[in-house]
Amino acid sequence: MRMRLATWNINSVRPRGELIGRMIEEIAPDVLALQEIKCQEHEFPREMFEALGYRHFRIHGQKGWHGVAIVSRLPIEDSPPLNVCKNGHARCVGAVIGGVEIQNFYIPAGGDIPDRELNPKFDHKLDFFEKLTAEFAKRDPRNPLIVTGDLNVAPGEHDVWNHKYMSKVVSHTPVEVAAMEALVASNNFIDLPREVVPPSEKLASWWSYRAADFRASNRGLRLDHILVSPGLREAAFHTGKAISKVHDDVRGWEKPSDHAPVTADFMVP
Repeated sequence: MRMRLATWNINSVRPRGELIGRMIEEIAPDVLALQEIKCQEHEFPREMFEALGYRHFRIHGQKGWHGVAIVSRLPIEDSPPLNVCKNGHARCVGAVIGGVEIQNFYIPAGGDIPDRELNPKFDHKLDFFEKLTAEFAKRDPRNPLIVTGDLNVAPGEHDVWNHKYMSKVVSHTPVEVAAMEALVASNNFIDLPREVVPPSEKLASWWSYRAADFRASNRGLRLDHILVSPGLREAAFHTGKAISKVHDDVRGWEKPSDHAPVTADFMVP
């Protein structure tokens, strides 16, 4: 059975019904991992998703801020709960779908100053990464696991529009890149989008609203990720290669999120 996963920082789910409907029609994900839903569980637009064929939900919401959800055409089972946000924000939700554990995260952006002592938001971000890294280091890499979401780090030189400049800006500083590398190494995760687009080529999933034409300014960052455990390699490379894509055309639609959806296809039992 094919399972197409899409991760998408929707930047408020309730006002974006038309955008979501169009994305689903064109991209047809079986599982949709959403970040920044910006609503509580009872406010989440379940009826809209049910009308589109998604009848299974795991939602961790918060009033006006943050919030994550997993919406699925396929049946959902519970996953082990993760307590990785020291401030208690709604930034993590998990599920087991088709025998695969999916953990969906909205990691803190980290504020403006890349210093843990001077900036509590940056400390929160690094603490989040440290807890995740410790958690996944305990896991058996043979087990099928997907870590996805807006991880708020652009780790590679070509995951940013200007490596030298961005190395001083939160999202691509050396300490954040090291934190991301430690997370990837913790379970020997495979970075699926980079299996398709080589690290030597530019790749982004987020563009600021400040630019009237995001393509013309071309100042994107790759903040949205799909990482898979070695136990999912066969499922992810079922055609002999990975199938993963950043759908940057969605960023150009009317009233978009500042993030584009990122998808990956798996063949699961």
